[in-house]
Amino acid sequence: MIEGFYTVRFQLGDNVGRAVMHAGNGKLLGGNSAFAHIGTYEKTEAGVDIVIKTVRHNPDPNYRAMAGTDDATLIAKGWPDGDLYRLKGELKELPGVPFQSLMTPITEEDMPIAGGVGEAGITDGLYSIHLRMLDGLDGGLTGVMLLNQGRILGGDAAFYYLGSYTAAKGRWKGQILNQEHTPAKDDPIFGGHEVGIGFSGTYDADQAVLEAAALAGKRSLRLTAALKLMHRA
Repeated sequence: MIEGFYTVRFQLGDNVGRAVMHAGNGKLLGGNSAFAHIGTYEKTEAGVDIVIKTVRHNPDPNYRAMAGTDDATLIAKGWPDGDLYRLKGELKELPGVPFQSLMTPITEEDMPIAGGVGEAGITDGLYSIHLRMLDGLDGGLTGVMLLNQGRILGGDAAFYYLGSYTAAKGRWKGQILNQEHTPAKDDPIFGGHEVGIGFSGTYDADQAVLEAAALAGKRSLRLTAALKLMHRA
């Protein structure tokens, strides 16, 4: 079964990238530090048929599109390989250039317990998240975050996020555990640590903001983040 939350290593020709992905109810929602990945899957006798579109959420030109265009469409087939899941296919924009990926599941035991969502709760869906440090510190993260009925699943090219939240009447709060799936040697703040984050903030129909306190190793840090809805769950 493909349903679940995964860290992903993918390869297009000789280029390698990493991301996170959630599969459920026929939808694939995920992404990394610069792109959201939004798609569908249909089950077959052999596995699944998949269509995924990429959408840029980070305008930084240092994050270059593998396909040479920000808007690309992957057509692929997937099948289980033990506890892993594999995909093979190609992009519509680059016919003949092979694409393959290996999806590694986050185990059910590691998944967070969902929080409670009350009246006028925050919209379920895939958000971009742009996080920056406060108190004069440089640094931050960009990635994607799936909010779904009190549970947070997200990540980027180096980290994955698991958490829970409560939300009602335009205010929300929760906690997130940020963990590496790929060594983040160039990140002096989050690299090499499991980072616990507690946050609170506000939201409307299409976006949210939060302020948070994070514990990275022995360092206590303050940060803020902006979320924008990219696709409803």
